[in-house]
Amino acid sequence: MTQRIQRTAGALYLGVIALGLSAELAIRMPLITWDDPAATWEAIAANTTLFRMSLLADSAMILLDIGLAVLFFTLLRRVQPELALTAMALRLMQAAVIGGSLLATVAALTLVTGELKQPEALMVMLQTHSIGYDVGLIFFGANTLITAWLLARSGLVPRWLPPLLVLAGLVYLAGSLTRLAAPSLNALMQPAYGVTILAELSLALMLSLRPRPMNLPG
Repeated sequence: MTQRIQRTAGALYLGVIALGLSAELAIRMPLITWDDPAATWEAIAANTTLFRMSLLADSAMILLDIGLAVLFFTLLRRVQPELALTAMALRLMQAAVIGGSLLATVAALTLVTGELKQPEALMVMLQTHSIGYDVGLIFFGANTLITAWLLARSGLVPRWLPPLLVLAGLVYLAGSLTRLAAPSLNALMQPAYGVTILAELSLALMLSLRPRPMNLPG
């Protein structure tokens, strides 16, 4: 049963990663030029169907992440139930905040398909969504730190993976906090997000391809 849950969690995690990266990097970002509102308006107006696909991909990602939060709790509650519950609550909080910020992109699309051309207002909506995403990642960063400790105690993953997840959690926290408090420093943080992709992809692959029996310390 535990190994089946691991495989399901790994598959959901791969889906979360694929949908999240597709929505943000493959679809939305090529349409946005942050220092050129007029060009951004024209790009989105010419690709409204593509922009809608990013909304659907983000919505599907959030649904999968909710399921993943429950599966991780099911897997890790035997290690420390209170911490496992805390981690689940933090991950669900992330999903709620990101879902709420997604409404800003819905508003952006509504604006672009309307009669009045308001590029500056469009950028405010897109910026609101972007910052909301980073706020959600504060909760996810805390979740990742707790999950790393629980996984290290569970024996479900190799020993090298929890430290990598800790580093990823710290990157999420530092990136989001600098985005809010020190935007100039945030630009320097961007290459570090490669660590988060490596850590999360490694976890997803380990769970889906190499599930292990739980080995709690005595």
